[in-house]
Amino acid sequence: MTEEMLFPDGAGEAKPARKLEGGVPRLERPIRNQIEMRSSDLESLIPEEHQVRAVWDYVEKADLSALYAQIQSVEGRAGRAAIDPKILLALWLYATLEAIGSARALAKLCLDHLVYQWICGGVTINYHTLADFRSQNGELLDRLLTESVARLRNAGLVTLTRVAHDGMRVRANAGSGSFRREKRLEQFRAEAAEQVQALRKELDEDPGASDLRRKAARERAARERQAHVAEALRQYPEVKAKKKHDKEEARVSITDPDARTMHMPDGGFRPAYNVQLTTDTASQVIVAADAIQSGSDHGQLPSAVQQIERRYAVTPREVLTDGGFAKAEDIEQLAQASPPCMVYAPPPELKTHDGKVIPPSKDESAEVRAWRARMETEEAKRIYKERAATIECVNAQARNRGLQQFPVRGLKKVQAVVLLFALAHNLMCMVRLLGTMA
Repeated sequence: MTEEMLFPDGAGEAKPARKLEGGVPRLERPIRNQIEMRSSDLESLIPEEHQVRAVWDYVEKADLSALYAQIQSVEGRAGRAAIDPKILLALWLYATLEAIGSARALAKLCLDHLVYQWICGGVTINYHTLADFRSQNGELLDRLLTESVARLRNAGLVTLTRVAHDGMRVRANAGSGSFRREKRLEQFRAEAAEQVQALRKELDEDPGASDLRRKAARERAARERQAHVAEALRQYPEVKAKKKHDKEEARVSITDPDARTMHMPDGGFRPAYNVQLTTDTASQVIVAADAIQSGSDHGQLPSAVQQIERRYAVTPREVLTDGGFAKAEDIEQLAQASPPCMVYAPPPELKTHDGKVIPPSKDESAEVRAWRARMETEEAKRIYKERAATIECVNAQARNRGLQQFPVRGLKKVQAVVLLFALAHNLMCMVRLLGTMA
C-alpha cells in the first residue's frame, strides 16, 4: 500500500507572496530589535482633558493634614522619605473609576500603565502600601465625602431638600463553605491554637534555618486564622439570636466573620454586605453611604436620614425609596421628627393565599394613613419617578465600576471601599456640575 503523505509536496512550505499585476505587495512589518531614543516626560504624554488630571486636581486641594501629621520621616533627620499620601489617594480614586479593586493589580498598573505612572511620577509603590492605605483610612474617606458634598452645597448645586435612598447587596470576599456552626468553630479554634504553638516551637528550636522567613509567614497565617475563628465565635451568639428558625443551624464564616448570608437579586443566598446609599435627587451626588450586616432594608431609612443630619446639620424634607423600606414605624418616626421628613414609597399590597387583597388595618397611625393617601396622588407619583433616575442610576454606575464583590474582608475595610466608591462618584459629579475642579 502506498504510504500517504500528511502534507502533499509543497503544502507545508511557506507560500511566496501572491504576485499582483503591479508586482509583490510592499508591506510595513514590525521591527522590534531596532534601537530608538525617545525624549519625553510623563507630563506631556497625558492630554490636558484626561480624567486623571481632574482626579489629581481634587487630591491637590483635599485636606490631608491628618495623614501628614502621622509621618515620622522629617527633614533634617535620618530615615527614608515617606510616600506622599496624595499619590496613594489619587491612585485609589482613579483605580475605582476604572473598576480596579485589587491592590496587587493596582501595583502592577503602576509599573505598566502610563496613566498610573503619571500619578506616581517615579515613586515606587508596592501593593502592601496600597492595601494598608485603603483599609486604614476609613475615617479620612468619610470626612472627604462630607467635604465634597459641602463644597457643592456652598455652590448651590446640592440642596438636600429631596433625597433618594436604596440598598444594594454586594458579595463578600468569603465562600459559602466557610460558614460553620458553633461546635465546629470550637474545634477550629483548638486546632488553630495547636498549630500556632507548634510553629512557634519550630522557630525557637531552629532560629537560624534557611527557610526562616517561610516559617514566619506560616506562623503569621496561623495566627490570623486563629484570630478569625475567635472573632467568629464572638459573633456567633448574635447571629444565633437573630435567626428566627432552627437557631442551632446558625453559622458564621471563618474567613470573614462580619459577612452574613443574604438573599441576592438573582434569588440565591450568598455571603454579602448590604450597601446603603443616599443621593441628592437634583444632582445625583451621594450624600450618605454605609455598609451594614443586615440583609433586610427594614429599619434602615431613619439611619440614612440621621447620617445626613450628622454630616450636614440639615434634615431632608422628602426621601424617596422602594417598598422594602416602607416600614410603618420608620414612616411614623420620620413624620414626627422636627423638622419632619416625608417618605415617598409604594405601599405594600398584602394578599391572602387565594389572591384577595387585604385592606389596611384600621389601627394604623395618622402618619401611615397620610402616607398611603399621599402616594395615591398624581403629584406623589410624579415625584417618585425621580428615584429611578437618581439612586438606581448611581447603583448601576457603582456596579459598572466594579462593586460586584468586595476585594477585602471585615466590615471596617468594606465600609472604606464603599466610601471610596462614593467619593469617586462625587468627584465625577463635581467635574460635571462645576465644569472644572478649580
